[in-house]
Amino acid sequence: MDVSSRILSELAEREAALDAQIEAARADARRDVEAAEAEAARILREAQERMKGLQAEHDQRLTAETVRIREEARSKATEGTERARTHMGGRIQQAAEHVLKAVLP
Repeated sequence: MDVSSRILSELAEREAALDAQIEAARADARRDVEAAEAEAARILREAQERMKGLQAEHDQRLTAETVRIREEARSKATEGTERARTHMGGRIQQAAEHVLKAVLP
């Protein structure tokens, strides 16, 4: 029995050592998973911040472009109005002259 006891004791020691190794590996795996999750969260935050920055930049460019287009349209409308006034002023003057020629001999 002495040999059997020694073998059983050695097997129990080996089993305990393997259990300790398994538990250490599990703890390492948990730490690795936690570190990966933290890194993923950091990357996600950075991406969200970058997206917000890009969105703000896009909004600013869009606003500037909208203002530019409105100013251009306003300028063209003003030019068109001035041309129409000038044209109509000339037409009114021609009509007035025509009326005066018809009325006055």
